[in-house]
Amino acid sequence: MHHGMLTVYKEAGYTSSDAVARLRGILRMRRIGHTGTLDPDAEGVLPMCLGNATRICELIADREKEYVALMRLGVLTDTQDMSGEILHKIPDEEIPAMILKSGMKAPLQMEPGTRETAVNQAEEYMHGKDEEKLITDSILRTAAAFIGQIEQVPPMYSAIKVNGKRLYDMARKGITVERKPRSITIHALEIEKIELPFITMRVRCSKGTYIRTLCEDMGNALGTGAAMQSLLRTRVGQFTLHEAHTLDELEHFAKNEPDRLLPLIRPVDSFFADLPAAACTEDALRLLKNGNLLTTEEFRFLSEEEDPQREWRSGEVFDLQSLPGVNPGEQVIRMYSADRSFYGLYRNKAGSRDRSRYSAYKMFLPEL
Repeated sequence: MHHGMLTVYKEAGYTSSDAVARLRGILRMRRIGHTGTLDPDAEGVLPMCLGNATRICELIADREKEYVALMRLGVLTDTQDMSGEILHKIPDEEIPAMILKSGMKAPLQMEPGTRETAVNQAEEYMHGKDEEKLITDSILRTAAAFIGQIEQVPPMYSAIKVNGKRLYDMARKGITVERKPRSITIHALEIEKIELPFITMRVRCSKGTYIRTLCEDMGNALGTGAAMQSLLRTRVGQFTLHEAHTLDELEHFAKNEPDRLLPLIRPVDSFFADLPAAACTEDALRLLKNGNLLTTEEFRFLSEEEDPQREWRSGEVFDLQSLPGVNPGEQVIRMYSADRSFYGLYRNKAGSRDRSRYSAYKMFLPEL
């Protein structure tokens, strides 16, 4: 039984569940969970939780994500990517003119007034600029408009449930239902390359963001429509592309080079490396193993040099709001035994009269 997180590079053609099933066979263990669905045609980072790390699958799934997407302008499909049925397509040679036309409709600053004022403002802005520069400016302005907190309508081809039924099951039967917009956050949206009809962009976003939908919405804003051509997830929270390995690589390591496999499994406490660390006394180990209350007389805080997971510390403040049930003003710490075995998270509750008392929040017993 392995305990920890393993960063898998999911290749196209696998569902997230397929990847879990194959990894179970490779590692010969059942207790494995993935950290959020990645579309079958998408590739990239898919953190897997092994053993007692399955208790933090949802916490990892809630983390910020980064993608590199290739968007194809001039196409609309029923799935919002190029795997679906094409509903509408315009010739590639017409795309530049349509983008320019959309630029006339959406000038840089729409001041209060009449439509004529807005059009005059757009014409004044465009005067003397070449077509390629205007197209680039229009694309960059459109991208900038999607940065921040926005509303996004989930696609029909998604795993979201409505009245107990998956949307993609209904979509395959030709059924379309109303979906409520969801609030998401686009932290950054960088246009990396423009080679019409294709646009490559890097997106850093909150959980629940559908990049397929973002592509279509941006394409509609540009007046051309769009579908996602390809998608690469480069990061999920602290899990990055450079540490990811394909399932074929992991299978090779497991069969032929197990010494190379074990270092790839990150200990579960590394996920919480930015929280303070503490070690209980030998006399209090029995209390710790049972998840009992501990006081500051029964443990001591560890220095940075003593921290077992100091190599994973980012120096950032851990977002306690991401931990269910933790309130502002509380302190959450990693609790170890005297020999530095990780047992779980303890917290000092806000409003507690005795600030020396810490109770168990989430346990990861090493014996299990």
